[in-house]
Amino acid sequence: MKKNVLSRKERFEFALPIFEEMMPEPVSELNFSSPFQLLIAVILSAQCTDKRVNMVTPELFLRYPDAKAMAKASLEDIYELIKSISYPNNKAAHLLGAAQKIEKDFGGEVPSEIEDLMTLPGVGRKTANVVASIIYNKAVIAVDTHVFRVAHRLGLSNGKTPEKVEKDLEKYIPEKIRPKAHHWLILFGRYHCKALKPACENCNFKKICKYFLDI
Repeated sequence: MKKNVLSRKERFEFALPIFEEMMPEPVSELNFSSPFQLLIAVILSAQCTDKRVNMVTPELFLRYPDAKAMAKASLEDIYELIKSISYPNNKAAHLLGAAQKIEKDFGGEVPSEIEDLMTLPGVGRKTANVVASIIYNKAVIAVDTHVFRVAHRLGLSNGKTPEKVEKDLEKYIPEKIRPKAHHWLILFGRYHCKALKPACENCNFKKICKYFLDI
């Protein structure tokens, strides 16, 4: 396989079967037991590790297991429960605001549509896509820093923004596997194709990786 002649379509055709073989049943590393709890965990995970979020959420969810309970919480109490998370002041306000809006506007249920999810405090497109993909099996790809990096290194996208990368990925990844592909890219970026020390020598994607081939 020559390193400079692959089309984007050919890159996806090469990569997707490998991801499928590597991670046939990938799942989120966030711990949750309801759509509301996933939403809260994903909001907390912004610029924070899933490991740290999973350390905080058991007590948070014990105290406030659903939107109805959290909507009645005090900002100070939420802050105390999540203060070891990055940006706890902002996130405490987002959690309370999201719970109150879910109760007020969505009958206590986490909405399934991307546009509705993005009306919730603390929920941008990435968070909305994560929730819609995992909970509602929507054919969307959430683009975080890991997905953005992997997509560029493998030549799956050269988009300058997460939205452009999202569109490139959704163009070539079949709808039925997008929920899995979302996890493939995140987990591969998190544990293998790291920002500073990627494990290039043992990588299955060396033949197409622009980073490894330096092209």
